[in-house]
Amino acid sequence: MCKKRCYIVGAGINFGLDFVVTEGDFVIAADGGFDHLLKQGIAVDLSIGDYDSISKKPDHSNTIVLDKDKDYTDTYEAIRHGIAIGYDNFYIYCGTGGRFDHTFANIQALGFLSQDNKRGYLIDKDHVITAITNSSISFDSGCRGLISVFSYTDKSLGVYLKGLKYELDNYCLTSTSPIGVSNEFTGVDSVVSVEEGTLIVIFPREYMAYEHSF
Repeated sequence: MCKKRCYIVGAGINFGLDFVVTEGDFVIAADGGFDHLLKQGIAVDLSIGDYDSISKKPDHSNTIVLDKDKDYTDTYEAIRHGIAIGYDNFYIYCGTGGRFDHTFANIQALGFLSQDNKRGYLIDKDHVITAITNSSISFDSGCRGLISVFSYTDKSLGVYLKGLKYELDNYCLTSTSPIGVSNEFTGVDSVVSVEEGTLIVIFPREYMAYEHSF
């Protein structure tokens, strides 16, 4: 799996673009995200969208204009382009805080990425949302605060929560049961894993998952 990162910035509320672009990373402005990146002085590699949330089409040498009557959101199209050019790890900023339907669509995109053996992170004001499929995500002992785990698939089998305040052992988590809400880190290494299915995992933004082992 490619460890380089594809950063996608949408037109939602800007809760801070605190990422650092390194060699091999790729930055995509999804529609109005171009304005967020421009204001912060972050170079854009690609601008894509139907530009209904921006005053005019960006003056950028690498711009894709989408039809307004399209099947997918601008952010989802940005993800598809990132996949097409070889990226596996996606960090989505400004993808929450605006229209709830777009936030939900972005969470669905996390499930899509996870089920395609890729990883996406949706960066909210205080939290990060990610998805894992038939795999695990681990956090070190320095993590504090709340962590929530939900089933994205109808059923997620073989769910294990280790090192958290409320542990699960080979549990069947369903998409209609919020039993995984408001768990807590306990100051020890912890792991969330699932043997069969897709989980949505929400944890504090200060503990960005790419700083931890998987």
